[in-house]
Amino acid sequence: MTDRALRLLRENPRLAGLAAFPFAFDIDRAAHGHVEEVRLASGGPLDIVAGDDTGGTYFVCADGSVLYADSEGSAGIVGSSVDEALEIMIGLAEVEEDEEDEEEVQQSRHLEKARAELRAALGFPERSSAELEAMLQAALLRTEPDFLLLNAVEHNAYQLLDSYPRPPLWEPVLASGRADLALLRAGDVAVRDALADDPVRRRLALRAAQFDRAGGDLEILRHLLRHEAKSSMTDELRLAATLVGLRGDTGDLPLLHEVRETDFDTACGLGGMPEPGASADALREWAQELDDTFFGADPADEPLHTWTDLARDQGMTELARVALIRELDEIVMDQSRLRRTDTPQALTTAPLGALARHFEELGDHTQALRAQRLYTALQETAWDRVSALRDQARLERAATRLQAAVRTLAALRGILEDPADDSLRDWQRVNLGRFIAEEHYALTRALAEAGLSEQARALLTAAHAILGELAGNAAKGVRGLAEAAACVREVS
Repeated sequence: MTDRALRLLRENPRLAGLAAFPFAFDIDRAAHGHVEEVRLASGGPLDIVAGDDTGGTYFVCADGSVLYADSEGSAGIVGSSVDEALEIMIGLAEVEEDEEDEEEVQQSRHLEKARAELRAALGFPERSSAELEAMLQAALLRTEPDFLLLNAVEHNAYQLLDSYPRPPLWEPVLASGRADLALLRAGDVAVRDALADDPVRRRLALRAAQFDRAGGDLEILRHLLRHEAKSSMTDELRLAATLVGLRGDTGDLPLLHEVRETDFDTACGLGGMPEPGASADALREWAQELDDTFFGADPADEPLHTWTDLARDQGMTELARVALIRELDEIVMDQSRLRRTDTPQALTTAPLGALARHFEELGDHTQALRAQRLYTALQETAWDRVSALRDQARLERAATRLQAAVRTLAALRGILEDPADDSLRDWQRVNLGRFIAEEHYALTRALAEAGLSEQARALLTAAHAILGELAGNAAKGVRGLAEAAACVREVS
């Protein structure tokens, strides 16, 4: 990373003027800021160093990479340093020349003269257009996952500046699983032993086997099946049982039953399994039904969360975050994506609830709240709205957005008072009532710990009122009452 070129532009007004025109890198525009507040999804600083006359902005990221954002909502890395970005821009700038237009001819001559002067002054070598275009492509392809730009208010992502093809998410996620599967096939004992105790590597190897169904893998699949049972009922345990069952070897039925009886969850999750003594056809039929329902042989058909979960578990946090943000953006822009296939006039909000959970697992409460708030807004019954508001308040509290959480719980209590339908008639007798009370006490404590004693006292009163309405086990299970009350007394 170097900043020699940027330093020279700041020291030499002549060079700065040439960079601004005709090369659209105007360091004076840095003081104007970008057209809107932005941030990186991955966090980290963004230092504005220049702009252009279309409202675009050049940012320097923590590693020195230059991110360009236009005024229309697209962004991308255009160089690994300011030096490289300038070299590319200076070298690739063109004027659309018309032989009949003398003004454009003059502009072209000016550009070539400016190009030569700037290259010499900044110490840039003369490179071919093909070489510079390759450098630019390499830079742009680094934009995701680490340099995804977000609107800092709405939190939606900028589009990519380019249309270069990228590998599907599953390719980088599955790479280590494919490598492990190849080593298992080669008889690598060290890998075999390591997989026995590593749930993530086991899951990835099983996913690799799912999409590469080699005929000689049965012993490998048996090994993975035995050890995946240590994790109880997982999607990959069902997958391992399916892949073993598809081979139709009735000698595997005792193993399959042993795995099924690991615990209550595996017994439920592997239900319908043929009994020992069943035919090979019955075993294949059972496994084929599972394969058709849950799996298949094309990684592109897997739900997004399969790959984002495996990315997260391998530490590929930003890869997972980018995919989830893009998915949420698409839903926000086009809610018809939520239409139910069986009832097209109705929406299913389950994908939004799942996105909120996945973002929370990544520790991204901002995006989790974005998904949860839309999920809440689309609920139709009083019960579902109250349940969604309770989860929204919990996320707001976790994100230390305490005032927002106070408003959310006030809206929740308003629905309890006037539900507009009969779905909440028994809320005081079930777990929903307990969860509502617990969130009130949890937020009371958070307010008190933040020194907001007046609001804490008011919310504690509301929490006690809700607790007073609860009946039976719902009231007995409430946690946090004593802690919240003690915090309020302390700050008072």
